[in-house]
Amino acid sequence: MHSPSGDNNVTDTAAQDADLNAEALAYHAEPTPGKIATEITKPASTQHQLALAYTPGVAEPVRRIHADPADAYRYTNKGNLVAVITDGTAVLGLGNVGSLAGKPVMEGKAVLFKRFAGIDCFDIEVNADSPDDFIDTVARIAPTFGGINLEDIAAPHCFDIERRLIERLDIPVFHDDQHGTAIIIAAGLLNALELQGKTLQDAKIVILGAGAAGIAAIHLLISLGARLENIFTLDRKGVIHPGRDDLNTFKAEIANATDKRTLADAMRDADVFIGVSGPDLVSDAMLASMAPKPIVFALSNPIPEIRPTQAFKVRDDLIMATGRSDYPNQVNNVLGFPFIFRGALDVRASRINQAMQIAAVEALRSIARESVPDEVLKAYELEALEFGPDYIIPKPFDPRLRERVPQAVAHAAIDSGVAAMS
Repeated sequence: MHSPSGDNNVTDTAAQDADLNAEALAYHAEPTPGKIATEITKPASTQHQLALAYTPGVAEPVRRIHADPADAYRYTNKGNLVAVITDGTAVLGLGNVGSLAGKPVMEGKAVLFKRFAGIDCFDIEVNADSPDDFIDTVARIAPTFGGINLEDIAAPHCFDIERRLIERLDIPVFHDDQHGTAIIIAAGLLNALELQGKTLQDAKIVILGAGAAGIAAIHLLISLGARLENIFTLDRKGVIHPGRDDLNTFKAEIANATDKRTLADAMRDADVFIGVSGPDLVSDAMLASMAPKPIVFALSNPIPEIRPTQAFKVRDDLIMATGRSDYPNQVNNVLGFPFIFRGALDVRASRINQAMQIAAVEALRSIARESVPDEVLKAYELEALEFGPDYIIPKPFDPRLRERVPQAVAHAAIDSGVAAMS
């Protein structure tokens, strides 16, 4: 498909991308390569201070931790340290580029953890020939950390890797590409449905993309009240239905016994479209065939499944979200993972369970329904912003995220019995 603004727009976009790429390379290379570093948190400028920091002073906390492993949270940085770990098999939209090429993304994730939630991170890139090797590596280094953020791991291995690590470890393990994306989708969708006068229980939902994000979103939406018989999921071969003989376990669980086979079939009379797939896959005709007051989350990045400028020419009764920051309603994982981990770490949760995820959803959607602080308007150079079709989820720089989401997650951890502290 062509950009609705014509060939000149495509040329301008290519030039802008080239400029941004050059700027990004300079940003990563200068004045010091990379985006993160370590810092010393205790004074170490005298002989006595060095004696406390290392030998002989360090021996006493070693003895205490040996006697009681929980003391690692008191005498080391474990309780505020998260590992951001990848095998490089699904990096951004670039695919299996290898673990080392994924390092800039892992460093970027560490920046977001620190900037938004004050959480320290080590980025770890693992060369692993199999999921078993990856799991074993992560499990062996886990004592260092208070939590594990899995990142950019291809489906379907990502599902099994996360499940087995959760079962094996006593600290939170969270695959953000699955649950982080699902949480932000759910928060925005619940608000959009309300604005459109619809309910999650009755909504007919099309999900294009049956990878980590798509499948996790389905499970979370069902836990919130959606019905599987109303959810039509598509992969590269079309609608996922029980009659197919090529479904893995994870796709079989979300198969819909329907006679719909194509995206065009599924979009007809649908209330919601959620795209976690690729660029320009939704046509004008497909959008036009949706039910009145449709909701479209076209989350492919940088080019969505259908572009907002195109979509609003077809439908003026639409609520739309994308993964981009230059359009309203950006579905951005930074709204979730820093604050979810902050809440989990604050109460030493052993896992991030479904109750904690739902608590994050409810906290996020409630923030968007309240008056927007002046500092948010200033950060985005806006005169006004209020709950409505162009504002269904909070902005990443909203200070209420740091206040409210961790608190909600921590309370859910305590109430569901996975917290070591109250």
